[in-house]
This record gives sequence, C-alpha cells and structure tokens, in this order.
Amino acid sequence: MALKHKTPLLDELEKGPWPSFVTDIKKMAEKKPACDDLLGLMELSYKEKEGHWKHGGIVGVMGYGGGVIGRYCDRPDLFPNIAHFHTMRVNQPTGKYYTSERLRKVCDIWEEHGSGITNMHGSTGDIILLGTTTDKLEPCFQDLTHQANMDIGGSGSALRTPAACLGMSRCEWACIDSQDIIFNLTRTFQDELHRPAWPYKFKIKCSACPNDCVAAIARADCSIIGTWKDNIRIDPEAVRAYAAGEFAPNGNAHGTGPEKLDIQKWVTDLCPTNCMWWDGKELKINDKECTRCMHCINVMPRALRPGKETGATILLGAKAPILEGAQLSSVVIPFIKMEPPYDEFKEFIEKLWEWWDENGKNRERLGELIQRVGLRNFLETMGLQPDPRMINTPRYNPYIFFKEEEVEGGWKRSAEEYRMRHKA
Repeated sequence: MALKHKTPLLDELEKGPWPSFVTDIKKMAEKKPACDDLLGLMELSYKEKEGHWKHGGIVGVMGYGGGVIGRYCDRPDLFPNIAHFHTMRVNQPTGKYYTSERLRKVCDIWEEHGSGITNMHGSTGDIILLGTTTDKLEPCFQDLTHQANMDIGGSGSALRTPAACLGMSRCEWACIDSQDIIFNLTRTFQDELHRPAWPYKFKIKCSACPNDCVAAIARADCSIIGTWKDNIRIDPEAVRAYAAGEFAPNGNAHGTGPEKLDIQKWVTDLCPTNCMWWDGKELKINDKECTRCMHCINVMPRALRPGKETGATILLGAKAPILEGAQLSSVVIPFIKMEPPYDEFKEFIEKLWEWWDENGKNRERLGELIQRVGLRNFLETMGLQPDPRMINTPRYNPYIFFKEEEVEGGWKRSAEEYRMRHKA
C-alpha cells in the first residue's frame, strides 16, 4: 500500500549503515493508517521545527492512576488517525527475560488494539506501547493481564516500575540477587506503583554489583548496589599469569587474546584511591581504602573476585536536570544485608516516603528535598548515623559544628580538658 504522506526529511534518516526507526514505522504504515499519519506529523515537525503533540490529560484504565500517558495531536484536521495517540507502559520482568511466546502475545495484543509500534524498552525499563485511542485502553489492558499475564507499569507522581540487572542469573560478580529483590519490591509496593500520591515520581533500581549495569547511581531516587564488606579475594598465581601474558585481560572483551598485562600501568596506577601495590611478583591491596570501583576486578577477572561477606549499599537522590541540575546518588547506608524478605530495607523505604511526602514540594524529587533541607537534617529524621562515605567534597569546609548536647559535659568541659592536656 502506497503511503499517503511524503517524507523527504525523514527519508534522510534511512541513509547510512544503521537500522532506522523510520523504516520500521513505514513497514507498519502499510497496514496501520495511524503509522502513516505519524510519519506525516513527524515530517511536519521536522519541517516547522515545532512539536505537534499536546498532553492528553488524565486517561487510564479502571482502578489505576498510572501506566498510561495521554497524548493528542494538535492537528487532527491533517492527521485524523492519530488524533488520539496514547502510550501504555507494561511492567517488564526482572532482568528483561522473556520467552518468544510471551513477546509474540504482547505484539499480537498491541497490533489488535494499537499502532503496533513498540519501544523495547523505555528508560525506566517498561515495554512502551506507542499509540492507541482512548476507547482501546481498557480492552488492551484486559488482554495484557488475562492473556499475557502482564501488568502495566508506573507513571505520574508514583513509584515507577522498579528495574534490575541480570544479577545472579548470568553475572559472576553479583553480590546480591537483584532479580529477586526487584520482583519482591514490585509485588510489595503495587499500590504505590499504580496510584500516584506523592510530590513527584520515585525510581528504585538495583544493580547486583558496583559495575551498576542499570546505571542506578545516575538515574534512580533510590539505588541498591550490591557490594562486599570484607577483602577482595586474590589468586596470586593468576595475577602472575596475567603479567606473563597467559590470560587475556578484561575477559578478552577486546578480542585480542592472551597478552602481557602491565599491572602497574593498567591496574594499580588507575586505582582511584591508590590502595594497590605491585612489586612485579605480588599484588597487595589495602582494602580499608578500597571504594569497590571494580576496575581491578574487571581487568583481571580470573585473579580477583569480590569478597564473600556481601550485601548492598543504598544511595539516594539521582535525577535528570528538570527543575534543578542533574544529580548523582549519595550514599546513605554504606552496607545493609539484603536477604529475603528484605524487611529492613522496606521499613527504611516506607519511612523515607513518609518524610518526602510530608516535606516535598510539588514536583520536587527526593534528592532536591535532601539538598534543600540539608543532609544532616535528613539523617537525623531517618535515624541514620553520619559516615565518612557520605561526604560529597572531602576537606571542603574545615569548620565542624556539634550540638552542645552531643558533647559530654558541653563545650566548657571540652575546652577545660584541652587546656589541661596541653598544660601537662
């Protein structure tokens, strides 16, 4: 079927060696008029350098306050087939493991009720089903739940769909079971996921090791990062084998095969805390200074491994630059045992949400609230003890202030002891 709209500007995106989303939409446009009109609208936007979508207000499915993003075209006179073009978010399985049967079922449901265009996956992790009309939302939702056994994800000022890395299912560095953690939290906090009730959105992401393959530290209001409390395990013979060129560094990620590894240059000199030494025969690590950056382990995976006393570091406050600038997460709990049913973490997160809900302004993310009231006030409210690993800029301010009641006997006794000590 010939396309109705001419798209010379979009056609430029089909040139070159890489696959193009334009080509994919054109294929769908042969059987979906909505996709044909979508191409026409995009061409108009490229030509006028102006977007032609307007927010759809509140549309959704029965009993849920999130999971659907309403969209309407502001030129229904030119593109009637996308006058409504709502998006549905579908909660992905942890680690994004699917059977081909399940994926085919989702695609069949979406071709029946929507445009057929999908995005695997959105930045939060959901399957994104792009483009349907208001009257099709409920039938699509019913088919997703009853035929595909899948639920829709979070949107709006609610808990967004929690996300996990592959964890112990495939990764040898996994310190915690990220898939089980996220599955458990998703089932526990269904109400927070489906019914927006907070100042703004809240994201939980879990990486099973400090490599942080889901980029939680850069994107999540709450980051759960697998780590270890004891020392890095060292195989001295394997270290010497890397130096002798018997093993390929970086797990042969570059495909170069075995080669001599300059451990001084590529491992110890690149350690961010200079906690490692190599004398040509033996590698030593001052584990008290180690920040678990994973660089040395990634370079020599057959020689170094995470410790055995594993758990997680909890960080808070990452976000993209919306109201304030972009922020990375900050450590608030350096180490916590993450073991089923994760009650300690759940108690912490529920207390955190209550504080944020009471004190946050409209559209103020958690990290922005902590920045506004100060980390010390936040820690006091949450009952957390300050820790050196929470410091953002070491040695930035030489003045340390204590509350008088925190010093035994007050300032007077402290000053008197200081004078007596120096007099003696």
